[in-house]
Amino acid sequence: MTQPAPIAPLSSSGFQPWSDALQAALADANIPTLLMVLVHLTGSSEWLGERYQCTKVRGIDDHDTGGLEPEIQQEVRDAAHAAICAWKQGTAPQLQHADADLLMQMVHASLGENVPLSYSNMVAAGLGLDAEFALDQQGQFQVPAGFQVVVIGAGVAGICAAIRMKKAGVPFVVIEKNDEVGGTWHENRYPGAGVDTPNHIYSFSFAKHDWSRYFALQEEIQNYFEGVATDYGIREHIRFNTRVESARYDESTARWNITLRDAQGQPGALVADMLLSAVGLLNVPKMPDIPGIDQFKGRCFHTARWPQDLDVRGKRVAVIGNGASAMQVVPAIVDEVAHLTVFQRSRQWAAPFAKFKKEVPASVRLLLREVPFYQEWYRQRLSWIFNDRIHHSLQKDPDWPHPERAINKYNDRQRIHFTDYIKEQLGARQDLLPSVLPEYPPFGKRMLMDNGWYRTMARDDVTLVTGGIQRISERGVVTDQGVEHEVDIIVIATGFDAVNMLSSFQLFGRGGQSIREAWADKGAQAFYGVAIPGFPNFFAFAGPNTALGHGGSVVALLEAQVRYAMGLMQKALATCQGRFEMEVRRDVHDEYNERVQQAHDRMIWTHKGMSNWYRNAQGRVVAPTPFRNDDYWQWLRATDLAHYHLRPMQGAARPAQAVQSQDEVPA
Repeated sequence: MTQPAPIAPLSSSGFQPWSDALQAALADANIPTLLMVLVHLTGSSEWLGERYQCTKVRGIDDHDTGGLEPEIQQEVRDAAHAAICAWKQGTAPQLQHADADLLMQMVHASLGENVPLSYSNMVAAGLGLDAEFALDQQGQFQVPAGFQVVVIGAGVAGICAAIRMKKAGVPFVVIEKNDEVGGTWHENRYPGAGVDTPNHIYSFSFAKHDWSRYFALQEEIQNYFEGVATDYGIREHIRFNTRVESARYDESTARWNITLRDAQGQPGALVADMLLSAVGLLNVPKMPDIPGIDQFKGRCFHTARWPQDLDVRGKRVAVIGNGASAMQVVPAIVDEVAHLTVFQRSRQWAAPFAKFKKEVPASVRLLLREVPFYQEWYRQRLSWIFNDRIHHSLQKDPDWPHPERAINKYNDRQRIHFTDYIKEQLGARQDLLPSVLPEYPPFGKRMLMDNGWYRTMARDDVTLVTGGIQRISERGVVTDQGVEHEVDIIVIATGFDAVNMLSSFQLFGRGGQSIREAWADKGAQAFYGVAIPGFPNFFAFAGPNTALGHGGSVVALLEAQVRYAMGLMQKALATCQGRFEMEVRRDVHDEYNERVQQAHDRMIWTHKGMSNWYRNAQGRVVAPTPFRNDDYWQWLRATDLAHYHLRPMQGAARPAQAVQSQDEVPA
């Protein structure tokens, strides 16, 4: 059994004040989580019995009471107080081992519903029980002299890769175009920017944090990633203010030749034995093709380039778009502007967001920070509630009689629930309902979290304009009806070029083929979303068909992808006894992507009449995954070299040979 976090030091005033503070904090505890803490500390399975069986979580609520009677809740609190105090005074946790069956009993008791047994390995890894996910792997990689990995990007994936390589003793360098880590969170500083995933799971499993809010805003998230980079000592490995212009594979050496450009325009070069792309999906802002956009006399910019000196007070502001960034920025600035005009091309679904801007109480922060196993199990509960729980409801029912409004009976219930919510939010402005209520099924596009959007649309100082935009004039925005809306500021909130992946630098693989040429016929494709035939020793994190359209934590996804790439690297180094060339097999790649599209054909994103940014020009869904997170996680955990052609490259200039199979490699 994993050991809990180190015992927090007592204050100078001693144990009793700490015990009293704990007693008070337990009044606000999440009872289902507390039950799991008791199992660990006492080793007793009585806490999994029928008396303490929690009821099913409704929606995305924490369900703090677990549906238990008040006297039972208090019984749990009292027992937890005694067990935690005993631990604080030196008593070791009594549960020293938890097999898959026991872990799933605990999950079931905590959530009040059956979770697939396949989740047991994910839970074990989240609790620190999976040795393969251990952070410190020093000495487990047989790294030859001169071996180097280059990582492009110091966002979430780049930070994770850097930390794992440092802990494994693998030489590496990270290239980052900005002057700081953080990627998306460093660049997107518009008002209201924040997560729509609980930040207790939007964080690294190995770097817990004392979050001030349940859903943090940009500054706190950015500070977290900056702090992690500092605490784990990876800054010395990062070249800031440097951009990767191109990466070209050299078949004669099985290395990548990388050209760079620094902030002063000076060129540079690197050579890599492995190249890892951590540029992500949300790094290239998508600007709309609107005539006259460069003629506007006021300030006009994309949300990802929000001017830090901008003052919107008393200004007439136009926002073009109504997706995730618009839904955050519009309610955040509406109280300051003179008038807000929102230009909406299509309607969006948004779910109730009860914890928007809600602070984590000091009492709960104490529990999450100091009680052993508490934050770990709180994370496990969130991981299910915000994860695969709704996956089944996004499958098309071919016998469902009303495909014009939903894809199955569950989806229809979701539509009714969200419709009632929108009506309630609009209040007296029910005349706006036809303009804001989507005609497509819920989850057909990315489901947004409501930051007060519908209430904002109902305000007198807000104008919602539907339809198209003809052009932008010197004074404002002209609609396709010829109506000009004069404004002082235009905010472009049209998202990112997520379909044209790996477009921020030029990538050339085997035979000089570019990634654009490789993806010309069908669009972006990759095995497990990370490996591409013709591009050996290259892995792309957050690649095709890995976005979490149905829910989950992208941080957990990226951790799994990083571990997968490193697991393959470890096996390849050991198998080849040195440098190697590793390339995913074409047949494996093609079979996997056929399964991807077959699965998508059964899901909501290919529903008749649907349009969304998930699909490319060929009509293929290229962004979200159609698979459950646990299935994908298990596939990555396997790190199966049989999926790859692998050959040793002992000499720096060994001639390229036809790659046949892993069988070429000596045992």
